[in-house]
Amino acid sequence: MEIFDGFSIKEIVTSFMVLFAVIDIIGSVPIIVSLQQKFGKIEAGKAAITAGVIMIVFLFVGNKILKLIGVDVNSFAIAGAFVIFVIALEMILGIEINKTTEAKAASIVPIAFPLVAGAGTLTTALSLRAEFHDINIICGIILNTIFVYLVLKSAKWLEQKIGDATLMILQKVFGIILLAISIKLFTANFAQLVLNYVNF
Repeated sequence: MEIFDGFSIKEIVTSFMVLFAVIDIIGSVPIIVSLQQKFGKIEAGKAAITAGVIMIVFLFVGNKILKLIGVDVNSFAIAGAFVIFVIALEMILGIEINKTTEAKAASIVPIAFPLVAGAGTLTTALSLRAEFHDINIICGIILNTIFVYLVLKSAKWLEQKIGDATLMILQKVFGIILLAISIKLFTANFAQLVLNYVNF
């Protein structure tokens, strides 16, 4: 459903769901609760806004950096597909491929970065530009930022209500969704690269 040129409800919903799956803020509730216990009260607003700003800035600056080094969006999207694929494997199999450093502070580090706006999220946001309009991706980022804020504010309550078993199931489900997304990103952009090469 497209309201006016470039603005699409469908693209916003898809962007939101893709980023939501990559961020996996629900699956990170145990980590957030642990950080809250270790460092005290988490500044939810500060962390969420910082994460949102990082994602939006990278959405535009990242593309300029790619142009500067001579890498097209399709190639970057394929690289992003591999990153998402690895994240999906971690979520589904319960393994840790990407080692994270120990947290030294709460709120901006490590919640805003790299927990929310990490390498996988930034790569995904930029990869989405290969298929969606910027305005729709930004709306998806803003919606995720709001959701992240709500989760951070109620992390302890969610942890008590949802339980470890449900969190694990959600993690597996989002992992499968990410796996499917990574395959779609790879096939779509690889086909475009081949087409560009043939036309060239």
